[in-house]
Amino acid sequence: MDFAAPLTDKKLRELQAQFEAWPNHQVVMNAINSNGINQTAKNATVLRQLNRTFSDEVQTGKVSNQKQSGRCWLFSILNTLRHRFAAQYNVKDFELSQSYLFFWDKIERANMFYARMIALADRPLSDREVSFYLDSPDDDGGQWAMAAALVAKYGVVPRETFPENAVTESTGEFADLLNRKLRKDGLALRKLIHDGASDDEIMGAKDRFLTEVYQITASAIGVPPERFDLEYRDDDNHYHLDQGLTPQAFYQKYIGVDLNDYVVLSNAPDKDYYQIYTLPSQDNVINGLPIQFLNLPMEELKQAAIHQLQDQETVWFGNDVLKQADRKAGLLDSDLYLQDKLLDVDTRMSKQERFETHEAEVSHAMTLTGVDLINGAPQKWKVENSWGDKVGKDGYFVMGDNWMNDYVYEVVVERKYLTEKQQAALKAAPIVLPPWDSLA
Repeated sequence: MDFAAPLTDKKLRELQAQFEAWPNHQVVMNAINSNGINQTAKNATVLRQLNRTFSDEVQTGKVSNQKQSGRCWLFSILNTLRHRFAAQYNVKDFELSQSYLFFWDKIERANMFYARMIALADRPLSDREVSFYLDSPDDDGGQWAMAAALVAKYGVVPRETFPENAVTESTGEFADLLNRKLRKDGLALRKLIHDGASDDEIMGAKDRFLTEVYQITASAIGVPPERFDLEYRDDDNHYHLDQGLTPQAFYQKYIGVDLNDYVVLSNAPDKDYYQIYTLPSQDNVINGLPIQFLNLPMEELKQAAIHQLQDQETVWFGNDVLKQADRKAGLLDSDLYLQDKLLDVDTRMSKQERFETHEAEVSHAMTLTGVDLINGAPQKWKVENSWGDKVGKDGYFVMGDNWMNDYVYEVVVERKYLTEKQQAALKAAPIVLPPWDSLA
C-alpha cells in the first residue's frame, strides 16, 4: 500500500461527498463562515461559571501594558516586586521600569551570544545548536530566572525614572536590526577563529561588537540612570523624597527580596517528576542565576501557589495564553470553545502528548493575584495580565482551574512553601535540557 500516493480527482470527489453526507455540514459551514470558529463554538455555560469573586485575593492596583512587545516575563516579575512596595509604602499604583531591565537584557544577551559563537566556532553552521542560536540571537521573550538575573545584577528603578518610549512599546524594528547585527557579528567571529586569529584579536572584535550593540541600544532606549531621586506621594497624599539612590540600593532598601529564595516549579508530564532540569541555552547573563525547574505533579504546583497567595504575595506563572482564551473578556477556560463538538472531530491530547508533539508552548507570563477555594479546592484563579486595562476587567483575567491544569506549565514560589519531599528533590543534580526542549 502506497501511503504517499498523490490525491487523485476520484479521491477528492470522495472527500467532498463525505462532507456533504455529514448531516450538519450546511448549518455548521454557514455559522462558521459568518462568525468564525471560536465565536460559533463558544460555550455559554463557562461564561456563567467564571464570575469575579475569589475567596483569597491579593489587593493590587492598575495593570501594566507591554504593548507591541514580548516582554511579559519582565512585566510579570516586576509586577510581583512592585506589589510588595505598594503594600509596604501605601502606593497602590506604583510601577517599576520595564525599560530599565529590557536595556540591560539586550547588552547581556549580546555578550552571551558572542561567547556562544566563539565556543561553537568549530561546528558547522548546520549544527543544530549553532542554528538554534542564529535563529534568534536576540528575542523579547524570556524566563523568570533571566529576569531575576537582571534584577540581581542591576537592581530596579521606578518607571518614571526610566520610562517607556516608542521603541520599547513596539520592539519589532529594533529587534530586526539587532538580530541582523548579531548574526553578522557571529559570522565575523567564526571567520576570525577559522583564520587562526589570536585570542587578543578575537576579544578585540568581541569588544568592538559589544560597543556597537550598546550604541544601538542606548540610541533606541536611552542610557539607564546610575543614580536617581525617589520622589512620590503615597495614597494618603504624604510626600516622600529619597535622594541619590543607585538602582541596586533602591532595590535593597525598598524591595529587599532575595530572588535566590524562589524556585521555579514546572509541570511537564513528558519528564520525570521530583527532578531538577536546567536550560543553560536560555541563560542571558554569564554567571547569572541559572534557569532551573523542579518538575512536579500539577496539584503540587497549585498548592504551593495557593499558600503564597494566602500569605498575600502574588505568583509569577508561565502559560500558553493563546489556548482557549477570550482576550477581550479576559476569560481562560479549557471548555470555553467547543470546537470538537461543533465540527464532530476529536483533537484532544493529554498534556504529555502536547509536550511531546510541540503543541504545548510556554508563550506568555502573567501573575496570579487570587484564587477561589470551595471546600478547599480551587475553582478559578484571578490573573493580572500586562496587556493594559482595555482587556478583561480592567486588565484582569479569570482562569478556570481546568485551564490551570491544561495550560499552565510553571509557577514561581518561595522555597519555604515547598514540602519536605520537594525540598529534598532540590538537592539532586540537574538534568541539562537541549535548547529546543518544550520548556524553552
